[in-house]
Amino acid sequence: MKFGPVPVEQAVGRILAHNIADAQGNRIFRKGRRLTPEDVARLRTEGYREVVVAELEPGDIGEEEAARRIARACEGPGLRPMPAAGGRVNFLADGAGVFLVEPDRLAQLNRLPGVTLATLTRGSVVRARQIVASLKIIPFALPEAIVIQAEALLQDNRPLLGVYPFQPRRVALILSGHPAVWPRLIADFEAPLRERVDACGGIWLGTQTVRHEEAELARAMEAALQQGADFLILAGETAIMDEEDIAPRAIRRIGGTVEAFGAPVDPGNLLLIAYRGEVPILGAPGCARSRHRNVVDWVIPRLMAGLRLTREEIATMGHGGLLEDVEERPAPRLLGTSS
Repeated sequence: MKFGPVPVEQAVGRILAHNIADAQGNRIFRKGRRLTPEDVARLRTEGYREVVVAELEPGDIGEEEAARRIARACEGPGLRPMPAAGGRVNFLADGAGVFLVEPDRLAQLNRLPGVTLATLTRGSVVRARQIVASLKIIPFALPEAIVIQAEALLQDNRPLLGVYPFQPRRVALILSGHPAVWPRLIADFEAPLRERVDACGGIWLGTQTVRHEEAELARAMEAALQQGADFLILAGETAIMDEEDIAPRAIRRIGGTVEAFGAPVDPGNLLLIAYRGEVPILGAPGCARSRHRNVVDWVIPRLMAGLRLTREEIATMGHGGLLEDVEERPAPRLLGTSS
């Protein structure tokens, strides 16, 4: 693409690079306009002798078509791309859910000259018709080689971008501890956790209280599963402290497997993620009783959207995982302990 000043007489058919105003400062032409003979006559009348323009060369693709092609290659599930305008394509969420993006491939795409794609943070909870990503072609045209390179980068079985809708999962909460503290456990944990589940379109099946014993926890989980639960949340008087603690042993006792214990998110380091078949089991740390943002706000929406949380996925949460401390913690961060 050629870019630079030319005499007004030579500007016909070329793309105007800057907004043009008359003597009173009123805009008469907007940048990006392909100038016609009538436009050039108007410019001469307004006293312009030279204008800055862009001219496409063989092998160039205009910003609109370049944006459309790269947007098609970017598109994943749950997204609605808007029509290209000014070299920009915005992606809207089809419905409420969790937005995911692959940061490494996003960075590779943004390294290509003239291509920019801005997105929400991976794992963001989004509403229907919210803008989740915006693609902008910077120059008025791109060499086709760059567009082809972008398309090749995005040709993968894994979509670069996607919004994964919430599913009407049936959620059961199991609280464990000494019977004397059961009323307090219900008062502490039930409402904050239920609010989070409700916000993701879940179906609340109820809360069980049991002694903090392996056999009791196992029986409670089996009972919840028989009642149709397809998402279990465990919490209680004491957080899980080891993969051989009571709750992980109870999970294995019913045929489940622990996917990850411990998360690089604070508050919420003592998180456990397990599965019995396709049913997720969340071992919630003590900070889950707080309505302030903590690790469960990162994992509950993903699990409600049917996304499988692996140890690798949990490991990526360390970037941005240092959250504001919460007053409800028995030992605040200042004291050098974690919940």
